[in-house]
Amino acid sequence: MAQKLYIICALVALSIPMLANALPPPSPAGGNYLILDGKDDYAELNFNSFGILLPKGTDEFTVELWVYPTIPPDFNITASILNQQVMIDVVSNDHPGYQFVKKSITWKKGDLLLIARAHVAGGGGNARAPFLPITLKPNQWNHIAYQTKWRQTAIIVNDAVKTFGQGVTIETDLSKFWRPKDFTIGGFGKKIAPPNVGGFFSDSFAGYIDEVRISTIDRYDTKKITIPDRKFKKDRETIALWHFDEKHKTEIFSDSSGNSYHLTGKNGARITNPLDIEVQGKLTSTWGQLKR
Repeated sequence: MAQKLYIICALVALSIPMLANALPPPSPAGGNYLILDGKDDYAELNFNSFGILLPKGTDEFTVELWVYPTIPPDFNITASILNQQVMIDVVSNDHPGYQFVKKSITWKKGDLLLIARAHVAGGGGNARAPFLPITLKPNQWNHIAYQTKWRQTAIIVNDAVKTFGQGVTIETDLSKFWRPKDFTIGGFGKKIAPPNVGGFFSDSFAGYIDEVRISTIDRYDTKKITIPDRKFKKDRETIALWHFDEKHKTEIFSDSSGNSYHLTGKNGARITNPLDIEVQGKLTSTWGQLKR
């Protein structure tokens, strides 16, 4: 009897970590979050209905969010995390178009390269600010902020910062956009081919996204970074804020800023099931007790 009990406990102990790893991780802000499968699902503000988010003349802003990449994009894919006046993308370590970056940063195999850029006023959406190369770890939550004010633009990943001595006045004329004009999170529902570049595409992001906030202020002191440890709050500088705390099967993700930029989930984009996270917490606790 004691031997059978030992075998059962051993099997349970082995299965708990595997099951826990298969379940979604808790959000660093608490609550639910957006799940994206990397195939064709995404969240959208239709351009014809909502237009642009940052108004003409904006030269101070922050776009920030929590991101948990899971499946890395293929070598010829630029995976879109966020798209419109500001673009936030990731590529894999083997993307041939970005190998030159390895001369200036430590980019280890398995890491993703984060590419955050803004469209600069005066180009109709063609002119873009230079991107500041910085890596992103997969299979963990990362806080990302892209911000600009006066003569400094910065990209922040957790407590790592890259700055550039040039500001950005945001573009409001999107007439020359080659990617969709819609504000999207997670992609476009299909591959988009850049002009004059054969064999490479912008496509979907696979992973989890939470707490997306767009503001008309630079929110972070680049000399002393404090990583957020709770839900983002709205204030008078908040243009849009999505907590993704709706019910599991909703297709509308509410804007908490008060400006009614409510996102629509496309092709099955969904919120995590809170029961999965609760189960994961219990499994992790049980595994800890068994190890003791």
